Amino acid sequence: MPAPYLPPVPTMRFLLEHVLDFDAQMAALPGLEDVTIDFAAEVLTQAGRMCAERLAPLNLPGDAAGARLVDGEVVTAPGFAQAYADYVDSGWASLAGDPAFGGQGLPRTVQIMLDEMVSAANVSFGLFPGLTRGAAEALAAHGSDELKATYLGKLTTGEWCGAMALTEASAGTDLGLLSTRADPREDGSYSVIGTKIFISSGDQDFGNNVVHLVLARLPDAPAGVKGISLFLVPKFIPEADGSLGTRNAMTVGALEHKMGIHAQPTCVMNYDGATGWLVGEAGRGLNAMFTMMNAERLFVGIQGLGLAEAATQAAVAYARERLQGKAADGSGPVPIIAHADVRKMLLAGRAFIEPARALAAWTAIRMDVADRHPDRQIAAAADADIALLTPVIKAAFTDFGFETTVLAQQVFGGHGYIHEAGMEQYVRDARITQIYEGTNGVQAMDLVSRKVTLEGGEPLRRYLALIAADIDGAADHPLVEELRDALSLLADASTTIADAAGDTDRLGAAATEYLALFALVSLGWMWLRILAAAPALGDTRTPKAHDALARYFAAYMLPRAGLHAARIAAGPEAVMALDEELF
Repeated sequence: MPAPYLPPVPTMRFLLEHVLDFDAQMAALPGLEDVTIDFAAEVLTQAGRMCAERLAPLNLPGDAAGARLVDGEVVTAPGFAQAYADYVDSGWASLAGDPAFGGQGLPRTVQIMLDEMVSAANVSFGLFPGLTRGAAEALAAHGSDELKATYLGKLTTGEWCGAMALTEASAGTDLGLLSTRADPREDGSYSVIGTKIFISSGDQDFGNNVVHLVLARLPDAPAGVKGISLFLVPKFIPEADGSLGTRNAMTVGALEHKMGIHAQPTCVMNYDGATGWLVGEAGRGLNAMFTMMNAERLFVGIQGLGLAEAATQAAVAYARERLQGKAADGSGPVPIIAHADVRKMLLAGRAFIEPARALAAWTAIRMDVADRHPDRQIAAAADADIALLTPVIKAAFTDFGFETTVLAQQVFGGHGYIHEAGMEQYVRDARITQIYEGTNGVQAMDLVSRKVTLEGGEPLRRYLALIAADIDGAADHPLVEELRDALSLLADASTTIADAAGDTDRLGAAATEYLALFALVSLGWMWLRILAAAPALGDTRTPKAHDALARYFAAYMLPRAGLHAARIAAGPEAVMALDEELF
């Protein structure tokens, strides 16, 4: 078994109080004026206890048992159904939900920190409430009053679960190829016919409803993405009093046999004339679905962060106990944490996790500002920041997260390859985060083809100016000049990307390199802000740790910026030179 998960609530509190000015930020937002750091920290303390004591113990056995399909019905891993009921009854599913529909209305900042701890403790479990919250947000933004009245309250509280059904065997990233259809009925509902694959949380045995948001085509819809509409298709059609009614004509054809997240039922869903209702406007299904997808992309990035934290905690605990080899003075055996190579692997995780958590919280605060600030110009600027950072957080956090789990597994040596140690599960579970909700290559293309030039490039310029201002005001530290140089590389690369608008090959060759460069600079910026806040903690161990970790980031991780910048400057010629038949 891996070491017990320790919720990083003290670090979260430090970020909110000393790095992100949480109290002042919330005080400016109607409805959140009374949400203080003390209150948020208490909520997170209770959430961390739930994750450590209730969800983490189900993680390894849940992976071993997996979800099963028995006589056409999904059976979740032992303990999952009761854990979900407890999660909902304790109010965790409704934390940031709209109070008008039974939510608690707390900041997204607190929600994202909860999401990190749930993902660290049990990422397969976390997908149930995470996808449900995304479905609620999409329905709130685009659903009719009638649909909201029937479904939104139960989705907001988590009493009912949600799922999104996009992918088909012949239509993965290119959703314009999907063939699922929706035929109108005289009563205003639709008959949904088709098969979807890779549907996370598509079904379960929690004894509640599962509300699917399904992309499909109307009979007269044109080809391509403009012909796609969104439909709400429930497992059970509710009665007038809101209770579960008739079972809808939808079934689980199979469960996917996956590399990881074994306890999460990833379903092949068959819609055999299932009753559904249109969400939003006909032909604008992707517009409605992207409300959910963008929320899920941020959530997936947080999954990468949570898995990195859990794996690194386990690796540090093991490295302190495992005796192997000799110290520099010849004494030994010594704990393997004394060896430079092992320390590099552990430091890489810590040097990513600390600023990533800060960047996630900074972005979450911008989400709260976008939702609630009374000045619409300020809210719009925050919304643009979120759009800019969403692909970066999704892709970079999952790339670094997977890399971190692999390094943590390596610390264990051969024991890390054995299931009982728990490390190989972190690697397998983290791998999907780079793939689902739009692969990381898709995220990178979104960044270079849409977000860099958003509003004529103004959000990007504003973001880079924030970083430059903090660099100019920073105290002397080895990180400062390294970050200044990396920011200069990012600014030059941003010009290259903007100038390449419409050049598919050039943008495609540069996309993942640009996103990685953007992420490194952003993480470096957060390290700068963490260091600036260190004096508030006095002469304690934490500022000393921050200083050492920031030095490691500057010396070993930030220099990657030069590699990514060189690849961007190289252009697409080397990528496109080899004829297809020669591969």
